[in-house]
Amino acid sequence: MPVGNPLPHGETAQGGPLKRELGERHIRLMALGACIGVGLFLGSAKAIEMAGPAIMLSYIIGGLAILVIMRALGEMAVHNPVAGSFSRYAQDYLGPLAGFLTGWNYWFLWLVTCVAEITAVAVYMGVWFPDTPRWIWALAALISMGSINLIAVKAFGEFEFWFALIKIVTIIAMVIGGVGIIAFGFGNDGVALGISNLWAHGGFMPNGVQGVLMSLQMVMFAYLGVEMIGLTAGEARNPQKTIPRAIGSVFWRILLFYVGALFVILSIYPWNEIGTQGSPFVMTFERLGIKTAAGIINFVVITAALSSCNGGIFSTGRMLYSLAQNGQAPTAFGTTSSNGVPRKALLLSIFALLLGVLLNYLVPEKVFVWVTSIATFGAIWTWVMILLAQLKFRNGLSPAERAGLKYRMWLFPVSSYLALAFLVLVVGLMAYFPDTRVALYVGPAFLILLTVLFYTFKLQPTNAGRVAPQASR
Repeated sequence: MPVGNPLPHGETAQGGPLKRELGERHIRLMALGACIGVGLFLGSAKAIEMAGPAIMLSYIIGGLAILVIMRALGEMAVHNPVAGSFSRYAQDYLGPLAGFLTGWNYWFLWLVTCVAEITAVAVYMGVWFPDTPRWIWALAALISMGSINLIAVKAFGEFEFWFALIKIVTIIAMVIGGVGIIAFGFGNDGVALGISNLWAHGGFMPNGVQGVLMSLQMVMFAYLGVEMIGLTAGEARNPQKTIPRAIGSVFWRILLFYVGALFVILSIYPWNEIGTQGSPFVMTFERLGIKTAAGIINFVVITAALSSCNGGIFSTGRMLYSLAQNGQAPTAFGTTSSNGVPRKALLLSIFALLLGVLLNYLVPEKVFVWVTSIATFGAIWTWVMILLAQLKFRNGLSPAERAGLKYRMWLFPVSSYLALAFLVLVVGLMAYFPDTRVALYVGPAFLILLTVLFYTFKLQPTNAGRVAPQASR
């Protein structure tokens, strides 16, 4: 891997630095949009099958862990807002190898996730155009989202804002309509349905605590991408203000949009019938008399997948840019265009994603299962690195510096250790299931390959061991 000398942070070999063009409304909607993926619109049927109505507990438990992880990231991002975010923090506080592994792992994670998302676009466009080969829709999704990212960061933020808004409006409409069915009998001849379905079919926890635990590894995949907020810190207009607000709202929005939607769905339909007759979102809207519900939800699912792909291309480009500036990727990828876009880094990621188009052509039925499990492992590695870096960061501060932190982790360090223990549990659950076990082969193998490359090419950044401002006594 040919690399050059790292560029000074915030400077580029050509063009200008990354531009701070993401406003508060962009980042707030991105924070929410990152939490709402294709899985929710498909009813989370597999997870519901494992846990029954108690799947809501799984989302709450997972949401609490994500809140701690995001709080840890926010503490470092507000203190030192840089484009590389958690990769840079891993390098600063855990060492150059940790930063290298975290950066390249995250790049690979989003490549894999984007393959899953363009696969989802292809599948759902097939509902309307069944005779068109999937790979054509996958290629179209990649070209369109890649083009948006290549224009300017403001264009990316604007598209992400509207993509997120579509998802939010759909879920709110479903929740409001569902409450009408439950409380007032809308679409049910005026007979209020009530919430007895939450316990009438084997109880609230029909498969016991084991069912809840079994569902956790699937639930955590739904939260993949929320850490992307940290990567916006280098391009946010006012990161000290916007990042804390976005992070602070994550858990409450998870409660509203995930738990709220699932509460409505599980109250209206018996849990053991969900997924057997199509999307519960479609069924709920049809029950309210909206005959075009299937088409509407298909459109929303496609925009949700495009949103994730859009965010993934943004993330891979910024992470590769940061790695290049650290001297841990070819120097050319540490440059920007005249409008502040790391164009070469983005183009490499886009070309790498053409592999996803090829997979859609060769093995369309297997792509989604393969990539989601691998992406989950990559996300867990990233979350673990965030927590470990934050522990080291905080322990390196003097009492006066700790008192001066503008944004702090709650209940430190107990909250950080509990979140780490939870992530270890999720990895254990992944090992338990044959379908997700593949991630524990591919993920560690990729990290071992990266470690070999790191030492073979001596990819020590020239600022190795440098601690971010104010982080040492």
